[in-house]
Amino acid sequence: MCIRDRIDRLHELARAAAAADEQERARYYVQLARRVAERNRLALPRTFRRFTCDACDAYLRPGRNARVRLQDGHVVITCDCGEQARYPYEDGKNGSRD
Repeated sequence: MCIRDRIDRLHELARAAAAADEQERARYYVQLARRVAERNRLALPRTFRRFTCDACDAYLRPGRNARVRLQDGHVVITCDCGEQARYPYEDGKNGSRD
């Protein structure tokens, strides 16, 4: 199994654990995936980075343990721990950032 496959599998396991309300298990999978990527000097996939909290390693589920707001051309995701992450988004009308 290659390293990227392992990281993808850990992402799937974290998502499944979070869906089953097993937050500690999901956090463990997130921490493990981060460690595997760090040891092998790989970047985590964008979807994985956007659904995890950098401060507490929680797997974010909007409406459950994360709040999502649109603000000035950015998506602002706030974890229950208080950490905020901001990501630019593209306007669906013309495909460019405003």
